[in-house]
Amino acid sequence: MFYADLHIHSKFSRATSKDMNLETIEQWAQIKGIQLMATGDFTHPDWLKEIENKLNDEGNGLFTLKNEYRLDVPASCKREIFFILSAEISCIYQKNGKLRKIHLVILSPSIKDVLKINHALSRIGNLSSDGRPILGIDAKEVMKMILELSPQSMVIPAHAWTPHFSIFGSQSGFDTLEECFEELSPYVYAIETGLSSDPPMNWRLSRLDRIILVSNSDAHSPAKIGREANIFDTQLSYDAITEAIRTGKGFLGTVEFFPQEGKYHYDGHRACGVRLSPEETIKASYLCPVCGKKLTVGVMHRVEVIADRPAGFIPSHALPYHSIVPLIEVIAEINNSSSNTKKVFTTYMNLISKLGDEYNILLHKKLNDIGALDSQLRDAIERMRSGRVTVEPGYDGEYGKIKIFGNSIEKEQTTLF
Repeated sequence: MFYADLHIHSKFSRATSKDMNLETIEQWAQIKGIQLMATGDFTHPDWLKEIENKLNDEGNGLFTLKNEYRLDVPASCKREIFFILSAEISCIYQKNGKLRKIHLVILSPSIKDVLKINHALSRIGNLSSDGRPILGIDAKEVMKMILELSPQSMVIPAHAWTPHFSIFGSQSGFDTLEECFEELSPYVYAIETGLSSDPPMNWRLSRLDRIILVSNSDAHSPAKIGREANIFDTQLSYDAITEAIRTGKGFLGTVEFFPQEGKYHYDGHRACGVRLSPEETIKASYLCPVCGKKLTVGVMHRVEVIADRPAGFIPSHALPYHSIVPLIEVIAEINNSSSNTKKVFTTYMNLISKLGDEYNILLHKKLNDIGALDSQLRDAIERMRSGRVTVEPGYDGEYGKIKIFGNSIEKEQTTLF
């Protein structure tokens, strides 16, 4: 069994950390407990050169970092990290009288396949301008092109519910996969749920019953790697992984954000600090009660609009999922501190050194072993695993807040270690 994060970005994408290089991505994959990482951004020519120069082709559709580029990690989380060739593209086009903005994740089995795909896409737009290029082409035509050039490649609609850039987004998406991909819809085997939705929200659509729900970090900085991930029980090879996505065999489920923490879970207008539930939005006639402008309709509302099943419905094919709070946020809450402080990071690395990688601590480590280091951390992990958290939903580009202890944590309960 291993964890896979199939969607990240490189330093060549906009609003992305300069530390998103292959060396640091591998380092943080080990710290997080992810064994299979996306390369991200294979469409960018400079990033593809780095992929070719720094990675070894393992001959099975996966790649590993060359020894001379490897960075140190605590012995407790050292492991071999594999890479899968991936990219995200943004399709902006008119269809059925409406402007569409659809993001797609592409997985490919070889550099040879990537070069063919890049050559075709370069005729449509400038691949050098951004690691996630913007192309004026129908998402269906992208799917058709890629399947003709590289039949083993896989196209997955990215963050499927994000209001502005997704297959089901309230601002520019579609109501069904068929409306977007038409006769090619059977070749859509998976959708990415995104940070603002989780499997139960997607289970409410019977039309998604055949679809595998994948979850990825869409990381723009190393510390965000693995904030969502997929769980596989297959061989570590491109064919085995994509076959698991196509058939469900060997795909065990996902690791999720609490969807309320995603920045488009609820409706709202960030400029006015207005956050509304779907019911409140309807009462407000979809207009901001402060300034009168249109509200951004979030993921929860969008699910309510197109779902054909009630909240809480669990289909027979439902796979397990695990909702987590990133460990650094848990530590920050215990310390009544920002997650960006040196003190919190030092504590985080101390924990990794003693207890193993982050996923091991959040999902697998025995509570008594955690409690032997700090009883408050043990209580926090127990609460998180059982879902006993308080939530402040995100809206209109503003991340939500997940609190494990709410207001019950006392100032005198100072710090870990």
